[in-house]
Amino acid sequence: MTAATMAAGFDFIAVLPEIVLAASACAILIADLFISDAHRQVSYWLTQFGLLATAGLALQLFHDGAPLHALGGMFVADQLASVLKIFSCVAVSLMLFYSRSYLMARGLFRGETFVLALTSLLGMLVMISANSFVSLYLGLELMSLSLYAMVALQRDSERAIEAAMKYFVLGALASGLLLYGMSMIYGATGTLDIGGAAEAMVHGHPNRTILLFGLVFVVSAIAFKLGAVPYHMWVPDVYDGAPTAVTMFIGTAPEFAAFAFAMRLLVGTMSAFTVEWQGMLLVLSLLSMILGNVVAVAQTSIKRMLAYSTIANMGFMLMGLLAANNDGYSAAMFYIVTYVLTALVAFGIVLLLSRQGFEADQLDDFKGLNQRSPWYAFMMLLTMFSLAGVPPTIGFYAKFSVIWAAVDIGLVWLAVIAVLASLVGAFYYLRIVKLMYFDDAVDRERIEARADTRFLLSVNGLALLLLGIFPQKLMGWCALALTHSY
Repeated sequence: MTAATMAAGFDFIAVLPEIVLAASACAILIADLFISDAHRQVSYWLTQFGLLATAGLALQLFHDGAPLHALGGMFVADQLASVLKIFSCVAVSLMLFYSRSYLMARGLFRGETFVLALTSLLGMLVMISANSFVSLYLGLELMSLSLYAMVALQRDSERAIEAAMKYFVLGALASGLLLYGMSMIYGATGTLDIGGAAEAMVHGHPNRTILLFGLVFVVSAIAFKLGAVPYHMWVPDVYDGAPTAVTMFIGTAPEFAAFAFAMRLLVGTMSAFTVEWQGMLLVLSLLSMILGNVVAVAQTSIKRMLAYSTIANMGFMLMGLLAANNDGYSAAMFYIVTYVLTALVAFGIVLLLSRQGFEADQLDDFKGLNQRSPWYAFMMLLTMFSLAGVPPTIGFYAKFSVIWAAVDIGLVWLAVIAVLASLVGAFYYLRIVKLMYFDDAVDRERIEARADTRFLLSVNGLALLLLGIFPQKLMGWCALALTHSY
């Protein structure tokens, strides 16, 4: 076998998960033309099969170990990428399982929903494996454009259309900031390659002022995608206006892509400016934790409350990133994984309580849930405890790991503020528990759920407890992925 043939083979293997996912989306798009509304299950199961195959290929690349480069160095398949791709596929798959009845009741159980979910996921996977500014931007736009369309899927809903417009306009602004920042970095370093730009900053003599301006724009774009303050204004409106299934999608899988986005640009490219971006992330983290938790207290909508909860949790995650060491990075990755697993259960319960003609999007809709279904009330209790950081749920160890990362670099005062912010957050999380267990039920409608939804939601909820008791395996997986990638 010649060197050229081997290189071509490596190219193919490195991008195989993305090829399979893109082929699945195309196959569903074509097959859906010939499938009647009564047989949409075929499109649904084809989507699930595509997600399973993509996750399986990513898992194989993780076991192979050594990073593979493809597409002229624009794409890298390392262990960090493999782990994040697996979790992204799992999150999208669970979202589709949990929202199946919800989508059917609202006429959204159709091919375009599945295709948009897959194309958005494809953009996330490209972002996760991006090794060039070009591939990073292409992945970001593919993900974002699909998300804008998904928010507007419910065409007869004025709230959904308004949310989609806000998301589109503000997303375009963030994309412009990112492009402007990357163009400055390219102008100063002379390369679009992430590793090449980092090397040029260390060994070359680029214009430091231009790079600092570029860094500011890049961090702003990262903050927007994470929903960090003061770039958070789109999060509550989009969460509240989008169909709950789409809100669940936006609040879970894209968080992995945003984390990879931050790692590739800040750690992979701007490592020579660590002190500068540490200071920026410090401000973003502090503002997000405080504002997210304080404003969430005043919310009466569960979706808006979870939106501000997301903002606050991204502030905690940034505490790990700003530590700028492997322990901090692995703590941040562990935090993002545990947050997504928790958010899946929270939105899954909201979807269960919703039915045709009724959206369970108010806090009062949780009153007396223990009387209607003690098991689902227990699942929601575990979720709220995990988000609040109550032991022995996984959320406690996630918060502890990022707070310890801040203490480890001497930011004790930030750790103290984080603990106080957690106490504020505990108030509105435990308020849900109080409504479920100590208030009388307003709605006594029987909760209907498919057997697969009940089973997966129960496994997902119990995982928050079991992973909290035995967190070492997941922590070790995150540390291993980052050790071999950075």
